[in-house]
Amino acid sequence: MFQLENLVVQHVLEIDDLSLEENVISIEGQSGSGKSTLLRLLNNLDDPTSGKIYFKQKNIEDISPLELRKKVAMLPQSTVIFDGSIRDNLTIGLTFSNQAPATEEALQQMLDNLWISHSLDTNASDLSGGEQQRIALGRILLMKEAEVFLLDEPSSDLDDRTTDHVMKKFIDIAKEAGQQIIMVTHDQHVSEKFADVVVNMDPYSKRIKDWSE
Repeated sequence: MFQLENLVVQHVLEIDDLSLEENVISIEGQSGSGKSTLLRLLNNLDDPTSGKIYFKQKNIEDISPLELRKKVAMLPQSTVIFDGSIRDNLTIGLTFSNQAPATEEALQQMLDNLWISHSLDTNASDLSGGEQQRIALGRILLMKEAEVFLLDEPSSDLDDRTTDHVMKKFIDIAKEAGQQIIMVTHDQHVSEKFADVVVNMDPYSKRIKDWSE
């Protein structure tokens, strides 16, 4: 869905040509290689020094930020939890983007998918770091108008068993809805198990996963 051409962010990254079309794409690289910057560029949160970014063949500079972020939902590296209940935190993304509200059944199903055993009325600030990260994942997964999910270290606060379950659920639900996932992760296991394509930022390269490996 994305095409990058002659993209430069001074002293951070340089990409001559990159197409991001596959279902699940993992962005890897050392600290400072520009991984998080790349996600922010795709969400039009940062501006490149030069070059162009196209979303579905349209320059993102010609797409209003509100409309772009309805279609391209981002999970930042630092988990954002708002004052209020789990329900409030799951639905606030829908409210901000003027999307249809989720049903109680859909919210409860999301908790089950994310292995959250608390009531929807539980204060979100009382949750552990890993639970808060899962709520943040659920928040964007409920955004049914989104066509792309940008995930910055989505499993950083999760143990291996929870990571396997939650990432599989997230990816299965997104794939069923035809939604693309572009994720930054330091977790090699997550890339190897779930990504269709790996983009390595140091040195820059793109590798289609060989499932026979």
